[in-house]
Amino acid sequence: MTRLFLRLGLLVLVLAAAAAGAFAWWANQPLGLSASPVEVVIKPNSGVASVGRQLQRGGVSMDPRLFQVLVRLTGHGPDLKAGGYTFERGITPLGVVGKLARGEVTHYVVTVIEGWEFRKMRAAVDASPALRHDTKDMSDADLMKAIGATEAAPEGLFFPDTYLFSRDSSDIELYRHAYKAMQRRLNEAWNARAADLPYKTPYEALVMASIVEKETGQATERPMIAAVFVNRLRKSMMLQTDPTVIYGIGERFDGNLRKRDLQTDTPYNTYTRTGLPPTPIALPGLASLAAATAPAPSDALYFVARGDGTSHFSNTLPEHNRAVDQYQRGK
Repeated sequence: MTRLFLRLGLLVLVLAAAAAGAFAWWANQPLGLSASPVEVVIKPNSGVASVGRQLQRGGVSMDPRLFQVLVRLTGHGPDLKAGGYTFERGITPLGVVGKLARGEVTHYVVTVIEGWEFRKMRAAVDASPALRHDTKDMSDADLMKAIGATEAAPEGLFFPDTYLFSRDSSDIELYRHAYKAMQRRLNEAWNARAADLPYKTPYEALVMASIVEKETGQATERPMIAAVFVNRLRKSMMLQTDPTVIYGIGERFDGNLRKRDLQTDTPYNTYTRTGLPPTPIALPGLASLAAATAPAPSDALYFVARGDGTSHFSNTLPEHNRAVDQYQRGK
């Protein structure tokens, strides 16, 4: 029996050594690339698993699970840096990890998040040490002129995405690129819009998309949220949406929306004014643009949060009141 255990132990050691040898061989072998060179953007705040998936999707043929093991074995987990990387043919898995750990970026990135207000985008751009900050002392209106925009108010007019740039690029170019991206996306959505929508211009659809963006984080619910607001517009009902009121309060908002806030008139208070607010209230993403221009086929006029991240939609006020009792008042 003792001899058997010794043999099993020896077999385990041999297999472990073989696995370690095979892993070391793999870590030093050239990787397959979908092209040469391959450019991959690693987004800020990505975990090791996410970085592995981004590399694979970007054209670096490497199993994300093996990548995670290699990163942990080399101790570079906390060192991986965001940015745009260029990988040439012949690079090995160890070479990829080393490049990411050293931050050998060929492009830097600024990520603009869906639902941000423009002031948050400006803060993110201003915080980038790799950009040349030519807009630092500009007002929002002056910035819009600098990028060649016809609009004076910037809210909603920049597409949320991850933008690449070279060191010492002007932030004006980044803003111009994001502005043109939104114009392109908005025009595509507008050209594919449903019939008989209550919008006169693409800009009004953009305003609606920004409201949808702020009302829900559930992508599947956005067409229904848009349907409710479109139906209310058609009936000349007030939209009565809290995010517009909060936007009208501005930086004074302390996180607590009070009854008096709903009763205090501002251009953005959709409890005191009919129709759409005068500008967007956030930077909407692609799904919200699509929902605003192609809302779900529904007669719903109301919705209430269930408390689990989803909403209950109602066609009539009595039905809505029952839903409010059930989901918010606990009756």
